[in-house]
Amino acid sequence: MNLKSHLIFTLYTIYGILLKVMASKGKVRGISGQYPLVQNVTVTEGGTANLTCRVEYNDNTSLQWSNPAQQTLFFGDKKALRDNRIELVRASWSELTISISDVTLSDEGMYTCSLFTMPVRTAKAYLTVLGVPEKPEIDGLTKPAMEGDHITLTCITQGSKPAADLRWFRNEKEVKGAKEVNASGKTFTVRSSLQLHVDRNDDGVAYTCRVDHVALTQTPQQATEVLEVHYAPRVEIIHSLAVPQEGQYLKLECVSKGNPSPDPVMWTKDGGELPDLDRMIVEGRELTFTSLNKTDNGTYRCEASNHLGTSSAEYVLYVYDPNALGQHGTDHALIGGVVAVVVFVTLCLIIVLGRYLARHKGTYLTNEAKGADDAPDADTAIINAEGNHAHAEEKKEYFI
Repeated sequence: MNLKSHLIFTLYTIYGILLKVMASKGKVRGISGQYPLVQNVTVTEGGTANLTCRVEYNDNTSLQWSNPAQQTLFFGDKKALRDNRIELVRASWSELTISISDVTLSDEGMYTCSLFTMPVRTAKAYLTVLGVPEKPEIDGLTKPAMEGDHITLTCITQGSKPAADLRWFRNEKEVKGAKEVNASGKTFTVRSSLQLHVDRNDDGVAYTCRVDHVALTQTPQQATEVLEVHYAPRVEIIHSLAVPQEGQYLKLECVSKGNPSPDPVMWTKDGGELPDLDRMIVEGRELTFTSLNKTDNGTYRCEASNHLGTSSAEYVLYVYDPNALGQHGTDHALIGGVVAVVVFVTLCLIIVLGRYLARHKGTYLTNEAKGADDAPDADTAIINAEGNHAHAEEKKEYFI
């Protein structure tokens, strides 16, 4: 504290003593139950804090603001502490408002507003300063990465108060990381790690580390790294015709995916060079036949390579005669018609046979009563049949 501030502070102390003496003699009366009113304040580091102290009733008694170190900042409209960041906003008998600009973490603490009645009445307001986290940094990325590698990405941010939250995103989708928080004075250092098993699907993927914090009221701080993954090529052949015929135009495309790009590709036929380069045109990854003929039959191979490996694909070309293809189509139709007729007739026979068997379920065979055949006339035969109880057990019916 310099000499001037010391003198001002001494004068305010003397003034306070005088107030006590005058109050004891009844010349100054404090208002019973009168207390100053204040509110806690939260401000972001580097911002401006306004501290306001109000009273509803006052008989010309002064208000005073003091900092956490109990140094007087303002006594009424008189500035007591030489600090260019502290300014008077409003001073009256009912209000004392001051501002602290460019707030730092060291400004945080309990501030006191005093009303110099007898006895002196005070109110305390806590100033909370939020530490703004620094822009995050991502470490651990290897460029380029190789397919199959295991990589650990680490995101770090410092200076947050309270501790910041770190979130990972794979493109736009959030993924889970492992967070670690360490205190450094009044602020915190936050780390978050992300484990990756790299494959070709990670090539070109953006990994973003985002910082969420109460001090970041608008756009959150974030850092982004795009993965570059090298991998061996994979090849396939796409053809323009399902049934190649003589005289037609055919295009074979060698689609190869790899990083670095396997360019150019190599075309061969039956293990050797292409025989007719006048009709077989190679342009980049495409092999074009301007007019197919039977001599083009064979196995065509496309091969692509980069420093990580080689891949190939084959296409067996058979050129059809358009006339023979049409005749074969007719023969197939005729054969199909005959087969359909045979199947229909067979079904009809099965239905007829089934109905016949359902109507003729069996034949009854009866063995007449013994002795009836030897009777001289019909009446005797009936009498013998009805009275032949001895042979009644021999009457049987057979069902087939």
